[in-house]
Amino acid sequence: MSNNKKEMVVTPWEVSGEIDYDKLIENFGTNKLTDELKQKLAKHAGYLHSQLKRDVFFSHRDLDWWISQYEAGNKVGLYTGRGPSGDVHLGHLLPWIFTKYLQDAFDADLYFQMTDDEKFLLKENLTLEQAIEFTYENALDVIACGMNKGKTFIFSDTEDISHIYKLGLKVSKKITLSTAKAVFGFTDSDNIGLTWYPALQAMTCFLQSDREKKNVPCLIPAAIDQDPYWRITRDVAEKLGYYKPAQIHGKFLPGLQQGGKMSASQPETAIFTTDNPDIAAKKVVAAFTGGQQTIKLQKELGGNPGICNIYAYYYYLFEEDDKKLQEIDRNCRSGSLTCGECKAKLSRMVKTFLIDFQKKREKAKDSLNDYFIK
Repeated sequence: MSNNKKEMVVTPWEVSGEIDYDKLIENFGTNKLTDELKQKLAKHAGYLHSQLKRDVFFSHRDLDWWISQYEAGNKVGLYTGRGPSGDVHLGHLLPWIFTKYLQDAFDADLYFQMTDDEKFLLKENLTLEQAIEFTYENALDVIACGMNKGKTFIFSDTEDISHIYKLGLKVSKKITLSTAKAVFGFTDSDNIGLTWYPALQAMTCFLQSDREKKNVPCLIPAAIDQDPYWRITRDVAEKLGYYKPAQIHGKFLPGLQQGGKMSASQPETAIFTTDNPDIAAKKVVAAFTGGQQTIKLQKELGGNPGICNIYAYYYYLFEEDDKKLQEIDRNCRSGSLTCGECKAKLSRMVKTFLIDFQKKREKAKDSLNDYFIK
């Protein structure tokens, strides 16, 4: 019998295949997010976020230490980012929505890095000017997520280099080329810009501490594919006199088609925040489901929400009511809910979300400069 499962690949630049999150915890040497830690986050936030209840955030490094620092009365900070090579899709929003939850719960400053330099170095067909333009376009999406003005500092690696270069140099002096090759798989054919870039992504973990002239514990909420950057950062942190950054790792929002995560390089798999709401609704209608081939079979045999990308969108983003989510699961399995009905409901929810989000995104243009680092 042939095995049709694609091999799992998870790197900072590629995510493909069937994702086994337990295997990633084992491979990356991280810790599973416990119910006790989830409840600690909920205590400070006032409620348990749906992404915690449903294990969308599932893994961590030193989250317990970061929370204990806050509980001891110390200021704590947050850091996440975006590689601006195109428009933002819902998969990008997933950790940002959770970051907003953390920012409010812990009254934390957020440093948000736009890695336009990395994307220019990585993508052959992307000009530096395009990457910088996407930086400012993508920043509108960050602001539209509700990040707090005055406590959110967005910066472009290229445009705001004067704020970060000195610290980047200090970090780069502590990372050997052999370490970068071992962690990221760089070869002699890679351009030299890529081999130096990890120092700039590592640097942001210490940026708040550097600017405030005191050690501020830093937590990074991000998808787990970015973990290699923080492994080398943690190796050099104490050598530079800083705390090791803590991390909380998220899962990937599935694409609309079968297999893999939502990807900007495959527009048919993704719903972008800039999509016309009607176009986005049509993408939902064309999505892969766990249903049967005909309505008759669906009613007789039921579907499988466990492999259904439509159900995944309810689970990850669009249905926060656990009872309603369980009802969708139950009705799908029993055959009383058809894929057409399920898609129609999600299409309406996606349209409503995009209409509202695009209004917030347009409004963000008025305050864009207020969020960029000074």
